[in-house]
Amino acid sequence: MITGAQIRAARGLIRWSAETLAERSKLGVATVRRAESVDGLPTITEANIAAIRAALEAAGVVFIAENGGGPGVRLAKV
Repeated sequence: MITGAQIRAARGLIRWSAETLAERSKLGVATVRRAESVDGLPTITEANIAAIRAALEAAGVVFIAENGGGPGVRLAKV
């Protein structure tokens, strides 16, 4: 599971607007904004979270699990 903070950070890394993420994930902008509105687990369906994650990963984002140091994001090594 990814957090709203990770989604916001991922968009920042790849310089996408909420509108771009919505378009790439085939979701509404309101859904993306709702997912990002919390630091913890988004209050959207798991299917929508999966769509957001897939779109961001396709753009080169790697989600980092908490592993005791806190969740995060980074760009994939090319």
